[in-house]
Amino acid sequence: MAGDLGLFATQIRYLTLRELANIGYGHFGGSLSIVEALAALYGGELTFDPKNPDWPGRDYFVLSKGHAGPALYAALAASGFFGVERLWTLNANGTRLPSHPDRQKVEGVEMTTGSMGQGISVAAGIAYGLRAQGRPNRVYTLVGDGELNEGQCWEAAQFIAARKLTNLVVLVDHNKRQLDGWASEIGGESDFVAKFAAFGFAARSVDGQDAAAIGQALADARLETGKPVCIVLDTTKGAGVSYVSDALDNHHMRLNDAGRSAVDAAIEQLGAALAREGISYE
Repeated sequence: MAGDLGLFATQIRYLTLRELANIGYGHFGGSLSIVEALAALYGGELTFDPKNPDWPGRDYFVLSKGHAGPALYAALAASGFFGVERLWTLNANGTRLPSHPDRQKVEGVEMTTGSMGQGISVAAGIAYGLRAQGRPNRVYTLVGDGELNEGQCWEAAQFIAARKLTNLVVLVDHNKRQLDGWASEIGGESDFVAKFAAFGFAARSVDGQDAAAIGQALADARLETGKPVCIVLDTTKGAGVSYVSDALDNHHMRLNDAGRSAVDAAIEQLGAALAREGISYE
């Protein structure tokens, strides 16, 4: 899908909120912080065929921070991989949309994720295998800043840099919070641009809530020939809904009356913005 990435981000945020509000609980914070990254990826960067998810010519996206699955599902539905109505079955009994992505249940999901640290390793293996086969496909993976407490992530980073996997782009959702609180208080302050650069990446930081800026950074990454690329996304956990972003426990939330009212108001506002553009999911 080409076009206005900001509008596409609005679609993804609207659908993400509706599917989470439908069940009343879930990973609100980390889903909302990656909306713009998903818009940039599925709105122009990735090559894919939603009617043929296993098309050999596709690019690969691995959501390493699998708890943000609801946002990925919203992006996939908005891109035509499956009907939007399936989003309302998130985490229900018998659903094909479990809370974390499952490659055997969800069209467009390349890797079952949720156990922190594993996605980036699998993405490295995919990129290595594609290059060994002489295939031009590109690979993208999105990791969380809290997830980068896992040693496995840095083992993967070392492998990626050592093998000069320039067909792989690592995106870091630097939303500064994780399950148990502020990431800086748990794992210490981290300059992820400097860390990835030290491992041998071409690393940069961008506004992670600006889909166009992310899209430009991804376009620039295609021009890098000597090193793998890391794009650190400066984001806000719960972006787009102040009630969620202000909450200290916004990793996984169960909506109370105030939360329900705030989320419903955000849904109404986003829905009105989409309606003005002639887009409706009713």
